[in-house]
Amino acid sequence: MTATIFSIANQKGGVGKTTTAINLSASLARKKIPTLLIDLDPQGNTTSGLGLKKESGGSLYDVLHGEANAIDRVKETTQKNLSIIPAEVDLAAIEVELSRKGDYLMRLRQCLSPIKRSDRFRAIILDCPPALGLISMNSLACADKLIITLQCEYLALEGLSQILNIVEDLRSRGINPSLEVGGILMTMFDIRTNLSHQIVDDVQKHFPQLAFQTVVPRSIRLSEAPSFGQSIFDYDKMSSGAKAYDRLGDEVIQRFGL
Repeated sequence: MTATIFSIANQKGGVGKTTTAINLSASLARKKIPTLLIDLDPQGNTTSGLGLKKESGGSLYDVLHGEANAIDRVKETTQKNLSIIPAEVDLAAIEVELSRKGDYLMRLRQCLSPIKRSDRFRAIILDCPPALGLISMNSLACADKLIITLQCEYLALEGLSQILNIVEDLRSRGINPSLEVGGILMTMFDIRTNLSHQIVDDVQKHFPQLAFQTVVPRSIRLSEAPSFGQSIFDYDKMSSGAKAYDRLGDEVIQRFGL
């Protein structure tokens, strides 16, 4: 059984991509789904957010250049069923270097193909940089499902149509005809504001098949957890954020047949 590749992407920063990548991966692992989390952001926040050091030669940099194998970059985490391929700052150079190669949009797909076909993982989660550059486009070119994290603010809606158009473009051009928008996850929901409620209502009204029922609340505990190198389940499993990502894990398993 091949693994399902999920890309967590949004061109806007600060919308909960990394928080979701870490905690959705941890949620799936807790539910006995062998999961590989891949940090594609040169800032390496996912890497440090799980308590790993950013080490030279540990990322997919040389793998994307065809000089190493992705499987050799996989590291175990302290959580059972959860592995990671870390990031480091050298990934920043990939944006320029890949553009010089003819198959620049297909490099990540080629690199991850052996891992996807193996029986080692059932879910592979890609955490993308906060921009639709070549790394993010490579992520979309190899993913089966795109999960869009959408902050509960008005301006966040303006970028939604852009990323949906990019998905359609990648499909129509034959770059990744099987790519699907797997779901829209509303994040940073503030129960006290009418705007948060309005944004959730609008998304669920216009995208009823895509919007996850789970809505992730604005939470200090979610913000604190990465500074301790822990998922929200290790940091505060009784918090509202932990409960939300636990529910999201159930939704993802059910929606995608994991």
